[in-house]
Amino acid sequence: MARYNAKESESRWQSVWSARETFRAVNESALPKCYVLEMFPYPSGRIHMGHARNYTMGDVIARFKRAQGFNVLHPMGWDAFGLPAENAAREKGVHPREWTYANIASMREELKSLGLAIDWSREFATCNPAYYARQQRLFLDFFRMGLVYRGEANVNWDPVDETVLANEQVIEGRGWRSGAAVERRKLSQWFFKITSFADDLLGGLDQLERWPEKVRLMQRNWIGRSEGLRFSFDLTNAPAPQVEVFSTRPDTIFGASFIALSPEHPLTEQLASKDGKLAQFVAECRAGGTAGGAALRQFLSGRQRRLAREF
Repeated sequence: MARYNAKESESRWQSVWSARETFRAVNESALPKCYVLEMFPYPSGRIHMGHARNYTMGDVIARFKRAQGFNVLHPMGWDAFGLPAENAAREKGVHPREWTYANIASMREELKSLGLAIDWSREFATCNPAYYARQQRLFLDFFRMGLVYRGEANVNWDPVDETVLANEQVIEGRGWRSGAAVERRKLSQWFFKITSFADDLLGGLDQLERWPEKVRLMQRNWIGRSEGLRFSFDLTNAPAPQVEVFSTRPDTIFGASFIALSPEHPLTEQLASKDGKLAQFVAECRAGGTAGGAALRQFLSGRQRRLAREF
């Protein structure tokens, strides 16, 4: 048997698939439908083994379902909208659109060389006005229905990428992409009222029997629904007469020994204005993003622990 020439054979078959539009999904097909979608890659300019692993798994599923007689829709898109692209373009002295689409072209050819069963006729980029115009119309629909609102909240801020990060994107106090120390900032922003659908969302998670439990738990925590009671404590030697708390176990209130305040709580800010160590602790929390455990342990020692007991 002659030695297999991967470069020649793969190129030849990929040309055949392209000419025959083998992986194109047909809207009018009478076959049962199957939709396969992986996470869209960020167009950094080069694919890596993480991309190869991710899209190979999707490719296996798409080919398997097609072999079973399904009309498979397996598209590709590019997560191309955001400040990281602008920052990279500014650093290189080119327009963000030029930099982004050049990277997309490079990564598209690299992904195509893998021979993935993707319907490239469905390709799009999130920075394309034809895409985000629909997103904007969808947002307006939510707004008219009262499902979005504007408010202030503390966020994880990446000072290099100049963007907000989710808790999962903060690794040991640093931004997952830039590596910069994450700061805590209070910003005015838009929120979706997922609390109106918390019960539906949680009920849907219970039906995902094949999902890993750790992933379902992460989603439950993100939804954040809790049942409990709000009540107030009277304070002494504090700038405010009372502080409101929430507890999922109000029946244990008589065993409470102290109250913990968030570093962003208004009462904490008032106390920090007269307490240098507390002010330093608050600054460390804001500078450390979500990783404030060390600062918290230091805060709950010595004089600060006695302060907690006074409350």
